[in-house]
Amino acid sequence: MLKFFKFCSLLSLMLTSPFALANGTTPIDEIVSKMTLKDRVGQLLLIGFRGDSVENSESIKRDIQDIGVGSVILFDYDVALKVRDRNIKNPAQLKKLNQDMQSLAKIPLFISVDEEGGMVSRLKSRYGFESKLSPMELGTSESRVVQKEMSKLAGELHENNFNMNFAPLVDVNVNPENPVIGKIKRSFSEDENTVSQLASQMIDIQNKAGIVSVLKHFPGHGSSDSDSHLGMVDVTETWQDRELTPYRDLIEDGKVDMIMSAHVYQRNLDPDYPATLSKKILGDLLRTDLGYEGVIISDDMNMGAIKDHYGFEQAIELALNAGIDILLFGNNLHYDKDTAAKASNLIIRLVNTGKISTKQINDSVTRILKLKRKAGLL
Repeated sequence: MLKFFKFCSLLSLMLTSPFALANGTTPIDEIVSKMTLKDRVGQLLLIGFRGDSVENSESIKRDIQDIGVGSVILFDYDVALKVRDRNIKNPAQLKKLNQDMQSLAKIPLFISVDEEGGMVSRLKSRYGFESKLSPMELGTSESRVVQKEMSKLAGELHENNFNMNFAPLVDVNVNPENPVIGKIKRSFSEDENTVSQLASQMIDIQNKAGIVSVLKHFPGHGSSDSDSHLGMVDVTETWQDRELTPYRDLIEDGKVDMIMSAHVYQRNLDPDYPATLSKKILGDLLRTDLGYEGVIISDDMNMGAIKDHYGFEQAIELALNAGIDILLFGNNLHYDKDTAAKASNLIIRLVNTGKISTKQINDSVTRILKLKRKAGLL
């Protein structure tokens, strides 16, 4: 316990200074250097869990306190059990759950949710929350309606103690029959410039409410004709360069804090690996060509596109070496209460055996902590 308080005191002291230290390092660098490997690895994990309270969960308290996970995600529906009895029941319960989880963390958590509006909404009216228009409906609405709807969504997230939203979705509606994007009205528009404009507006509104925005799904999922939750998706013949426009625009405007990778193959970009596991797509295209310096998070590593084609160890090793900073395990499509512990132990072993470099881990943790500081969490 004394070690915990010493670390927290050091964290608080260093992060109050915006300036480089005498040796040329930044306060964030100093914090990273003082963290154990286990604590650093924990920041690379975003974990889902079962339970509507800390007390009723068999894993979340341990994951936060012992494993040191840096981020969590909440769902209303348990896919594996096929029941609406996961993490979200009503506003009062949700606020307390999020507050209690945050109180357990040595380093403040990113507490996240998928709240796009329309069909992708975890805060549903049946639980006492506001109903929200879908992104496609916003794409054809008057500006005052768009402003009102986006403000309502961001305000509700803030009110319920979330600080990260997996939105806006910036997939361009290239294929209106796309079963996981266009057909369920998740895209703002078939026009890439409209997508950029509405995403920019949503980012601004969420930022004012203290919500980190996550753009998804890079390099574009809007042209697909199948669902990467179920298996591998190849967009080589359908993907269009204009699907990069929202990313390019928003990166140039300095508005992007986090980008989610897509579990899609685009063999003209990388003939061997899907985007989540691709150095060519995440490193060469996103980091170098588009100049993105922020956090990259994977789509759910439990999805069929990854789980059914790569083993647990291989997928994690490839993803981190490709440039993923945060590994997302929704722990919902396939549930395992020990997911966080298994992932942490594996990554530590990969580092100790030289399969993942310490520098790579440190660079990712530095990006994550910089974003947490920017978001007002540190």
